[in-house]
Formats: sequence, C-alpha cells, structure tokens
Amino acid sequence: MNPYIYLRALKHAEHTVFCVADGQKTYYDTQFNVYVPYSSGQQVKRSILQTLTDELNVQMAPITFNYNISSKKELENKEPWSPCDPKYIDQLFGGWMRAGDGPTKKRRSPLSISAMRPLHPLLAGVTKENLTFDRSDRPDIHPVNVRISGSDKLLTGEEIEMFLNENNRTLPRRNWIPENKRATGLFIYDIAIDLRTLFCVSTNQHEPELSKEMIEELKNEGWKESENVFGKCLVMPKKERDKVIPALASALINWRITSNQARTFSLMETLAVAISDNANQISSAIRSKLIDDGERPKVKPIVDEMTGADLFVTLPCASYIMTENESVDALQNAEQDLINRLIAFDYENQI
Repeated sequence: MNPYIYLRALKHAEHTVFCVADGQKTYYDTQFNVYVPYSSGQQVKRSILQTLTDELNVQMAPITFNYNISSKKELENKEPWSPCDPKYIDQLFGGWMRAGDGPTKKRRSPLSISAMRPLHPLLAGVTKENLTFDRSDRPDIHPVNVRISGSDKLLTGEEIEMFLNENNRTLPRRNWIPENKRATGLFIYDIAIDLRTLFCVSTNQHEPELSKEMIEELKNEGWKESENVFGKCLVMPKKERDKVIPALASALINWRITSNQARTFSLMETLAVAISDNANQISSAIRSKLIDDGERPKVKPIVDEMTGADLFVTLPCASYIMTENESVDALQNAEQDLINRLIAFDYENQI
C-alpha cells in the first residue's frame, strides 16, 4: 500500500488579504510577467492546525519563549522551546525542534504543505486601494491633540486655533491609509500526508524525537511499541486515533486563514478537492490550460474527474468553471474519502 495521501484543493478568494507583508504578500511570475498573491505554506499549516485543535476542542501546545539579558541590559531573543510532546495534537502533526537544553530533539511534520498560490498566474491578481480612518462627521466628540516636535506638552485649544489661523491650515479627523493591496482569484494548495509517521513517533535516541522520560510517559498512557521503515517507534492508541482522524480530515479541507482581517473578510470557499495516492493525478485533476498565448493570453481553469484521482466539486465551483459534476455534499464526501484512507493504513504493523 502506498504510504502517502496527496490532496489538492481549489479555493476562491475575493478582494481580501492573506499573508500580510507590506499589504498583501506577492511574488513575481517570470513567465507571465505579473505579481501574484500567495499565502505561505507556514501560514496554511498554522491555519490547518488551528482548525484541528478547534475541532477537537483542545489547546495548542504551550511554547516557552526564551530571552537572555546582555551585558548592556538588553533583552536578546533566543530559540523558543516546544514541549516535544505528541499528546498535543498540533505537535504530533506539526512537528517540533528543541535545542539548547540537552540533546536537540526534532520531529519532521508528517504533513508536507505547499503555499496557497494561484491556479495560474493569470487567474489571480492584486489590486490597490486607498483607505481612510474617518471620523470627520462628528468633530465635536473626536478631540485632536497637537504637540510641538520633541516635546510631550500638548497645545491648548487657543494655541491650536492660533496656529491654524496664522498658517491657513485645518486639522481634519481623518487618516489616509494608502496603497492597500487586495487579492482576488482562484488559488490552490497541495498537501502530502506521510502515513508512516502520522501517528508514530520515533524512539531512536541517536537522533531523538523524544526524551527518555517522554517515551516512558507515552508507554504508560497506552502508546504501543512498534517499528516502521525508520526504526523503533511508538504508535498512538487506536481509540485516540479514531477521535483524531475525522477532525484531521475536516481540518485539511475546511481550514481558512484565521488572520484574514475584519475589513477584508472573504469566505475563501473551497471549489474542488482532489485526493489520490499519486501526486501526478491530483495535479491533473485540478489544473489550468493556456488557450491563447497572444499579446493578451487567456487561461481556462479545469477540474477533470478522468485523471484517476477522486474529485469532489462543490456548487460554487460552477460560478467559475464549466462543470456538470458539482454536488451539494462534495466536501462531506471528500472528508469521508480522507477518513477511509486514513483508517485503512495499518499503523501498528508497518513491517
């Protein structure tokens, strides 16, 4: 049995912001000579883990932030510490690294997650707009403070009026926020799930994932000793896996960017999901096609159920792509497909 599950999903974003850096973060596509918006794989991963912990109603692992005080009495930021405890579900799936207090412990995440980027560079774009923070309609209830540069002293009302009269100026209760970027278009993200390590943690002490104390703690809580291609390991009890698997399937499909700002809210609805144990099949199932490479190229988005991948198309997809196979329960069926694949793998008897 192939120990990997591959997932590609297509989302629609409308006049929104994600992955902020100088407004909406972008990169330059050299073939089509355009800047396109994207969300980093790290942000997608964080959003998935947040959705997962919310679904299970459990807390994320506590992270210890470390600082040193230098000889100049300044705080120096040091490496944060993860608890390296797979009982925290975001640690089990998100991985960890902890250095600086004994042997370095690290676990590679069993979820490989791409950036969320345009299905095609010409099927997404960035616009700019100027915003205002405006309270000019009620100047009587919105005071204005004026200070002389380099001083903390506030001018009195009479002093402000004198300055404005002498310099023919006004003090509007309005702030301009220029050149705010907004993203719109069709976006995809890809995920590869390594089933061999999804619910298994290594007990190897040469390159440790776990401390010896944590290994004993997990054994006492019912984690089963086993072995996979990477060596000796501990496997999460089946009772716990059965709780986590439906929540994981839901999070992988239904996550949304949690840092989406209030004034730029977008549903970021999922249009289609492709699932397979073959990476090439999902890239073919949700793709685009260049249909005119002239001065103004045209691109057609495609969802194709004939590629071998299991394809699930939602009702909103028909607004953007010609399709006849959309269904009201597409996402529920995609979740069940993932659940079935996750349950079918024999985590205890891999070798």
